[in-house]
Parts: sequence; structure tokens; C-alpha cells
Amino acid sequence: MLEELLDKIKEYNPNVDEEQITKAFKMAEEHHAGQKRNSGEDYIIHPYNVALILADMNMDTPTIIAGLLHDTIEDTDVTYEDVQKEFGTEIADLVDGVTKLKKLNYKTKQEKQAENIRKMVLAMARDIRVIIVKLADRLHNMRTLEYMTDEKKKEKALETIQIYAPIADRLGMSKVKWELEDLSLRYLDPENYYKLVDMVNKRRNEREDLINSIIEKLNENLKKIGIEADIHGRPKNFYSIYKKMEFKGRTFEEIYDLSAVRVLVDDVKDCYGVLGVVHTLWKPIPGRFKDYIAMPKPNKYQSLHTTVIDNNGETFEVQIRTYDMHRTAEYGIAAHWKYKSGANKTTSFDENLTWLRQLLEWQKDLKDPDDFMETLKIDFFADEVFVFTPRGDVINLPEDSTPIDFAYRIHSDVGNSCTGAKVNGRIVPLNYKLKNGNIIDIITNPNSGPSLDWLNIVKSPQAKKKISQYFKVKDRDKNIERGEEVLEKEIKRLGYKPSDLMKDEWLEDIKEKMSLGSVEDLYAALGFGSITINQVLSKLIENYKKENKEKEFILPEQIPQRTRRQSQDGIAVKDVDNLKIRFAKCCNPVPGDDIVGYITIGRGISVHRKDCANMKNLTDKDRIIDVYWDKEEGASYNTEIEVKALDKSNVISDVANKINDLKLNLSSLSARTTRDGDLILDIVVEIQSKEELKSLISKIKKVDNVLDAYRVKA
Repeated sequence: MLEELLDKIKEYNPNVDEEQITKAFKMAEEHHAGQKRNSGEDYIIHPYNVALILADMNMDTPTIIAGLLHDTIEDTDVTYEDVQKEFGTEIADLVDGVTKLKKLNYKTKQEKQAENIRKMVLAMARDIRVIIVKLADRLHNMRTLEYMTDEKKKEKALETIQIYAPIADRLGMSKVKWELEDLSLRYLDPENYYKLVDMVNKRRNEREDLINSIIEKLNENLKKIGIEADIHGRPKNFYSIYKKMEFKGRTFEEIYDLSAVRVLVDDVKDCYGVLGVVHTLWKPIPGRFKDYIAMPKPNKYQSLHTTVIDNNGETFEVQIRTYDMHRTAEYGIAAHWKYKSGANKTTSFDENLTWLRQLLEWQKDLKDPDDFMETLKIDFFADEVFVFTPRGDVINLPEDSTPIDFAYRIHSDVGNSCTGAKVNGRIVPLNYKLKNGNIIDIITNPNSGPSLDWLNIVKSPQAKKKISQYFKVKDRDKNIERGEEVLEKEIKRLGYKPSDLMKDEWLEDIKEKMSLGSVEDLYAALGFGSITINQVLSKLIENYKKENKEKEFILPEQIPQRTRRQSQDGIAVKDVDNLKIRFAKCCNPVPGDDIVGYITIGRGISVHRKDCANMKNLTDKDRIIDVYWDKEEGASYNTEIEVKALDKSNVISDVANKINDLKLNLSSLSARTTRDGDLILDIVVEIQSKEELKSLISKIKKVDNVLDAYRVKA
């Protein structure tokens, strides 16, 4: 095994430090001795294969050593200091970097995904080789996934396709990306995967005949004009075919690039020479030519792509690139790590990793795992569109971006003062979806400002962040007042006193943890909605409970027998006195609902609707208690309503105005879109009775573009 590894490294680095590689291999072998993989093989098989994958990428010696040792600190008695003593700080840091990506505890899977990405982003910023080792580690694990349980297979495959394959793509490592995607698909949708393999295999012979005839004809014509080229058939990534069939609704026969050839030449001039010959021999299909040489992808991928059709009606794709471009296309950022000289290691890294700097900037602002993952999918993993400024500069944006996204990418002031846009000289609406090659001209008015509706139109995280910042600054005083008011109101609703919970030292501690400058910033963020009431309230209640540990909790059997007690928050409780009353958030009961009480240890009585799913699924029936409406004059109760509507720019304001017309207090309103493109509004409104709720829902249903409105059940 050691000889094979050294031979592979010597193919690209004849001056390899054999002694260091040997020492690392022996160290891994010795400390993993006795450990087995799920396959039953000795554990050393795994780090050895990781090192082979890194050698395939022509990685430098420290990276290959890190590949051999990447599991030692976590899975054996080897310490960071041991590695540092034997191999130096650089290699010890690489091994430690890979190890730290695993050592995390999470409450939810979404939180786990978000923190995994955050860790990887920070690791990439420190030393990109940490991620290259991690990708090699994941690739070998996916190759041997069949030895895991079915549940683990799906879990690992999903994580790979959602996180690792897109990272490989962003790093330009297409060879790794394709294999990770195909291996993931095999376990996520085995039925369709094998069906697809079968369809590809059935036509393999005719495709090979077609490709051989293309290569022969192209070679013959290139020799006539003196261009030396290597021409090969290009293997097709199963997952890319699957995506086109599953998500774009295409049939197998409609996919153009099942047959493809790749042409490699010495220089850029020859790339365009080959393109001319290809378009002379076969007819190009309109709209299917892409020049990634003139406009490289953000991961530095460069190539000419064209799809053509022959006289028999057969379509096929031709990719044309130089040998250097091909190496970058296969291994991306890994292709920039030179084994010969440390001086070359960071050449053009700044321009290669511009996207990483952007990612580092906005990930600091996104504390919520759901927000982080949603933003990540749009900006980091989404397809892109390339458009031009009027001066011809290329701007890349997430797919489905609008002129507003473009305006904010140019400058915050351009975005804030945007009133219209021209695309290719014609005025378009601000929600127009930009297409590749569009030339965008933004119309501005310095006296104008953004609209909150823009948050539902824009695609890029940068634009959303800048629009939010505008309104945070513009309405800061109102947001501070609203935030403090909302917090006090919610504290009272849960049966606490604001003075008991809103203590200066507790609020100071929360704003520090949330990286906010002052308690006023905390209130402003609450009022604006960039942090949720629960994020603050849960911490305040936690502090209150710690301080009041000595108070005894009342259990059901300790409750004294009485008839009816005086009402609290509009609720009368049978046989009980002096307990806090709170309304369950899972079902938000209002007067007129059939209700029931549930005694919670340390938190008094929670009042639920009788049809609440949480009460139906309850196992501890002894805690259930009779409660009654004893409504106080003017008392109101939070109720959650969901509204489904067409995604039109005026819907949110129309619904909010309808609530305002009825003189009801709107506690919160958030919007999201479904996969089908519909708009969902989640609304919490204060209601005094069930009749008032019915009236509100009836009126919302009559709003233009609203499809449905209903009360949310638990």
C-alpha cells in the first residue's frame, strides 16, 4: 500500500519527501491497529484511500500527510502535540482542522447542517486544504456506504448531496462533485437511479458509435488546419440527467447532452479555432452556446460549450478547453496547490475565493439556523445568471434574481434609490427575472426609497440584508418602542411581571450573546423582527427560574378542593386557586372555543382547545383540569391564522390593511413562498372572541389574490 501511494505521488512529484510520507503512514497504521471498518477491513484502508484520492489531485505533501492522519486525533490516543512534534505546526493544524469539523453537538438536524457549514466556511478561510481533505474523506466513505445501515445510508447521502457536493462545486472540483452526486443518488432514490443507469446502458452502443464518428471527423478536419487536439467522449453525470428529468420535467429523449465530446488543446486561440470547425461541420442549436472562457464561473471554471445537430437529427454537446483549464475544471481550487514551491500556493487565491469572503461576511449576521440554510441554498448552492452593466462589466447573481438584486450588487445607494429598470433598452417591471446576457440599466430617484415588499421579490442575501438595514435605520425609534412593548405584552400574557423578567443585567447578557451593541439595539431588532420574541423571552424565563429555584412546584394531587376561583386572564379554573394561567401557543384558544386546562410543573396551568392535537396525544391524563371562560371586558387573545395567496406584490399590505380596518392588533406577520410559487402568510392577531375570528377570516378570504385563509391548528 505504501509503495503504491509513493508511486502515485512520484508521477507528478519526483522529489517527494518519501521519509515523511512513510513516517505518516506508519503512524496511522500503528495507532489504528485493531480498529475495523464496517466492511470488516482494517481501518488503515480508509486513510490510505483518502491519501490516494488526494494524490490523484496532485496535492502537496502536507495535505497527503493530513489525509493519512486525519482520524488519528479523534479516534486514537494521538494528540495535536504528537503530530506537531513529528510533522510540524502546519500539518498538525490541518489534521486538527479536519477533526474539529466533527466535534459538535446540536439540538436539531437543521442546526447540525447550519453549524457544519459555518465550521467549513471558517475552516476554508483559514486553510482551504482542510476542506479538500474532508471532501476526500467523504468521497471514500460514500464509495463504501453499502456497509452502513439503511437509515445511515440515507442520512449520509442526503448530507452529501446537500452540503459536500455543492461545496466541491463551489471549489471547482467537478470530478469529486459528480461522483458524490451519483453515489448519493444511488442511496436516496435507488429505484430511479438503476432505472436511469439501465436507460443509459441500453443506448450505450449507438452513442459510442456516434461519438467515435464525431471524434474521427473532427480529428480529420482539425489536422487540415494544423490544430493538435486530444478528443474524448465525455462521461455523463447520472445526477445531472436525473435533475433535468425530475425537476425540469424533461423526458430522457429530450436531454441534449447525453452524447458529448471534450476537446483539449494547447492555448485559448486554438479553443476558438476548434469552435469554428465544429460549427462548420454541424449546425449549432440556438441558445445552446456558452462561453465560459470569456466569462468564467465564480469557481474559475473555463470552457466553451456548444450543442450541435448532425444530418441525421442526432444532437450532441462539444466542450472545448485548454489542458490547464481542464485540470482546473477537474480539481478546481486543488489545482492551485503546487508541490514544487510554497511560493505558488496562494497565486490568484484572492480572486478564486471572492465568494468565500462574501459568505464569511453574511454568515456572521444570520444567527437562526433556518435563515442561514435558506440563504445558503439561494446564494451558495443555487444556479447563477450572468448579466452585464451598460459598460460591459459582468455581474453574477443567483438564478431568478431581479433588477433590484442587480441594483444592490452595484451599490447600496443605487438599490435604495431604484425606481425602475431597463433590460436590453426596454423598461421592465422590478420583479422581472434576469436572464443570461441581459444588459441592465437601473433608473434611480434620490428622493425615493425601497419598499418592504422588495424583501419578497429579491433573491440575493446581499439585497435582502441591505433592504432590511435601510428599514432598521429609518424606523429605529419606532422599532425600539415596538420591541419593548411587544416584550412586555408577551411577558404579561405568560403570567409574569415585566419587572421580574426585564432586568438590566439579563438584557445586557442577551444582547452580548446576540452580538448587539446595546439593549436599545435588542429592542430595535425585536421591533423589526430580525430576532424573535422567543429568542429573548426563553432566556429571560430561564434566568428567572434559576433565581427562583426555592419556590415549590404544585403537583395535581396537592391541589386543594374548592368550587370555583376568581377568573385570571379571562379564565375561571375549577377547584384551584393561586396558579398562573397561560394560553397554550400550540392552539391559541379564544373565547367561544371548548377548552381544557393542563397542569405543568413549575409553570401553572396551560389552557388548550379541547381539539388540540397535543391534548389528544397526552398520556398523563391526571394533569387535566376543568377550566371555563369568564371573559373580562376588553380582554384579547393571540390567535394564529395562515393565509394562502398568489405571490403578488400588494397581497401583504392588502391583508394587513384588512386587519387594521377591523381595528385589530396585529402581533406578527411573516411571509414565505411554497415550491409551487404560492405565498403563505403566517399571522398572529389579537382576537376577543371566536365570532370576531370568523369575521376576520371571512374578510381576508375576500381580499384580491387570496386563495384561502384558516385558523392554524396544533
